[in-house]
Amino acid sequence: MDVLAAALPFLKVLGAFALMLVGIRNRLGLALSILLGGVVMGLVFGLDLGRLVEVSVIAVARGQFLFLAAIVGLILILSDAQERSGQSRRLMEAVSGYLGEPRLRLVFFPALIGLLPMPGGAVFSAPMVKMVSQGMAIHDQDRALINYWFRHVWELAWPLYPGVILTVSLAGIPVTAFIACTWPGILAMLGLGWFFFLRSVPHDACAADGSSTAVQSAPWLTVVRAGLPLIVAIVGAVGLETIIAKTMPGVPFEWGVIIALVLALATIIMQNRLKAGFLLEVLGQKSLRSMLLVVAAIFMFKDIMQAAGVVEAMAGFSGGGLALFAASFFLPFLVGMIAGINVAFVGATFPLLIGLLANLGLQDKTVAYLVLASFAGFTGVMISPIHICFLLNCQYFGVDLSRTWRRLVLPCLLFAVSGGLLFWYLQA
Repeated sequence: MDVLAAALPFLKVLGAFALMLVGIRNRLGLALSILLGGVVMGLVFGLDLGRLVEVSVIAVARGQFLFLAAIVGLILILSDAQERSGQSRRLMEAVSGYLGEPRLRLVFFPALIGLLPMPGGAVFSAPMVKMVSQGMAIHDQDRALINYWFRHVWELAWPLYPGVILTVSLAGIPVTAFIACTWPGILAMLGLGWFFFLRSVPHDACAADGSSTAVQSAPWLTVVRAGLPLIVAIVGAVGLETIIAKTMPGVPFEWGVIIALVLALATIIMQNRLKAGFLLEVLGQKSLRSMLLVVAAIFMFKDIMQAAGVVEAMAGFSGGGLALFAASFFLPFLVGMIAGINVAFVGATFPLLIGLLANLGLQDKTVAYLVLASFAGFTGVMISPIHICFLLNCQYFGVDLSRTWRRLVLPCLLFAVSGGLLFWYLQA
């Protein structure tokens, strides 16, 4: 009986997560699935419907949610502007001449597009990989894997990714403090990508006529002009956030990111003479609304979980060990694999993890556990057979899904191991 009582809070949480994952798997929608899981969790832990509604309304009225919604919306608008205006393609063409090594070109363009978080971004860089690899002694499956893998090398340590922004927002820490610990993930992705996917490509692989390397270098001014919106967004976001944190501690750091993104959007609009109709068209897109609904659902889920006392119930019965393992590794990996998107595992599991750490008096280890959970969740995302980038990428290159997926398993598992080693180092 004591065992059942101790396990009951975990069974309730796992049941709510299972219902959430079933919703995601059956295309209910990420936002509705997360919200459904939160409502069920609240009900089984004793909240009534009136309290659920009250908590949900308050969650989306707070400044933290409004800031994050503004940032995510601006990022998606900027990404769309880069694609619609042809700015990304012009940047690709401008820098091609400076990349004489064929393997460097294969990596550069997916990584470049990866600097802008856009749904299905791998299919955006796929034509670039196909173009620069014409004449190379390389199979389509290798093209697909190289494009997919290197498109995602930045996701754990790039301040423009919604998953990173959501993580630091939920934890209440500066983005610089988080990416200062997750940046080794970039090196792990690059190293594993080279060893498993790029190593077999000859460094001098090119067509007999040298077409794969015969690209004229553009003037540096052209490169800078084509990349100016990205430069403004990236340098501005990190720089302004740092300045605000050091000189105006009472001002939310999100203002720095918002200002930088607005300036970057203004830059691309002026450079390409985009009209007001462009903004109206982007604002009406379903993808933008869907992402904002996901952010809203995440904040509702977080506050429902707190109001229901879920963390206290789990920590009180388990002594923390089982709950910490589930929240920091198992659940992020599972949600990431089922959902195939970083925002899902961050929003669904990080409030639980952060709450457990606070309840157990381990706030000083928050960043270390968030790093472990991020590596575990991202491993699930990369190995997910329903990851939209993976599906669209394989479709574009016309390769077999199952055979291509099998080649991802080992590097993904090794990436998870690298996260465990990094967690051990941060704990030491």
